[in-house]
Amino acid sequence: MQVNVSARHGSLQPGDQELLVEKTEKLRRLYDRVNAIDVTVDLKQLDQPVVEIQVSVEQADDCLATAEANTVISALDSAIPKVEQQLRRLKEKKTGHRATGHKHIDPSVAEDA
Repeated sequence: MQVNVSARHGSLQPGDQELLVEKTEKLRRLYDRVNAIDVTVDLKQLDQPVVEIQVSVEQADDCLATAEANTVISALDSAIPKVEQQLRRLKEKKTGHRATGHKHIDPSVAEDA
């Protein structure tokens, strides 16, 4: 899995890039089919940086979340739960809709019907 961090209209503080990578790598534990994570920090307004997280997933649309806060780290902390929720929903959609095979149907329930 690949994590890319980029900054628009400026550069990140020393150590921020490693922290961004470290926090976003934890998204992989939610869904194992994550291919790449792109984190873009927009520093156009220095007092209100915008963090955008885009997660590429196999055989599905990308998950995208944007957050704005007073610091880059707090914006990241508010964007990560949004992406986590999208990944949980995607995983539920992919794995939760399987039909029960006829071998696994309880015979007592089948006789009642």
